Amino acid sequence: MNNNSPELLKGISRCPHCGVASPLLVQIWRGPTPSADWTKNFWGCYFCTRCGGLVTAKASIESNLTNGYVDEVHPQAPSAHEDIPDVARRFLQQAMDTIHAPDAAAVMAGAAVDAMLKELGYEKGSVYSRIDEALRDNKLTQGMAAWAHVVRLGSNRPRHADKEHPHVSSEEAKQSVEFAEALGNFLFVLSAKINRGIAAADAV
Repeated sequence: MNNNSPELLKGISRCPHCGVASPLLVQIWRGPTPSADWTKNFWGCYFCTRCGGLVTAKASIESNLTNGYVDEVHPQAPSAHEDIPDVARRFLQQAMDTIHAPDAAAVMAGAAVDAMLKELGYEKGSVYSRIDEALRDNKLTQGMAAWAHVVRLGSNRPRHADKEHPHVSSEEAKQSVEFAEALGNFLFVLSAKINRGIAAADAV
């Protein structure tokens, strides 16, 4: 690698670790790996100059490692599942995309949970009361409801500029986003998969 002109991984819209847009991913290693059928894959290892997270990329031609035509990138940037309803999915994706800005991520995660509750028909009252109503109706488990309240409180702090604790930590934001994604998967993605499986079985 030329220290004056480092090799970069191009075409990656967001760092999968910190979520920053158009990350600067600098190559620190690349080389071929043999396979059982005697073909070669070329791998490159890159680090994000913002967070230091590592990204690996695979290409069938070595030069493709730096021109954006790679076959695989690991890990992938997080993406909200398409089976989550549109409004909630957009909020969740924004939470994922702003994980490098914890306050913004926490607010978007709270908005995603709010939108999921509304999608289930819980539209009136505060988020607090709607979470408890969903718990009483067995739409949420006790643990999920408790975590939903944590996400709600976390999103309220920066949104209302809480005097004593106005900001959430990176770890708190990460947990909020992870819960919002898990809730979406439980409420919508899993049920959609089940319905598709039942439809496929009936079609046989």
